[in-house]
Amino acid sequence: MSIDLAILATVFGLVFLLELPDKTMLATLVLSSRYRPAPVLVGVGVAFALQMAIAVAVGQALTLLPREITLSVVAVMFLIGAIILARESFKTEDEDEESTPVATAFWRIALISFGILFLAEFGDGSQLAAAGLSARYGAPLSVFLGAWLAEMAVCTLAALAGRALLRVVPVKWVQRIAAVIFTTFAVLAVVEIVRSTT
Repeated sequence: MSIDLAILATVFGLVFLLELPDKTMLATLVLSSRYRPAPVLVGVGVAFALQMAIAVAVGQALTLLPREITLSVVAVMFLIGAIILARESFKTEDEDEESTPVATAFWRIALISFGILFLAEFGDGSQLAAAGLSARYGAPLSVFLGAWLAEMAVCTLAALAGRALLRVVPVKWVQRIAAVIFTTFAVLAVVEIVRSTT
């Protein structure tokens, strides 16, 4: 199995553009503002590798999953994330805040990041795009690498932005803003469920 650089570049460009304004970037930004970026990137990297492998392996079959189920899981995950972030932001209100990420074990952070991004992004546009492109081009390795590299590029940018954000914005406000964003994503998923069932 060889790598076709033209297909890889096409997939990279498409997935990168799909993910720039997406919840992937925002979720990674929030995680990296709370935790050290390296384990966050390991967790999201493994999550995206698994997602893209699934997408490439099953091709168009992912589009057959009931969209309502996928959106319900996404809504619940973002609502849980919003509640956790809001609760933590009020815990830190009376504490001395430091603009450094929480000291947590590397693999625990990686596992948290993996879980959040894998579940929240399952059935996402980039995964469906990878499935469709894999079916179209018949070049699973090129599609996988292009999609995975694009996801990692977006997440690396978000992780770096998360660290920079903490230099100017207190942690509690990052958490509160993130809670609002996560709640918005949950509401949008519910709205999409309602639209698709009516």
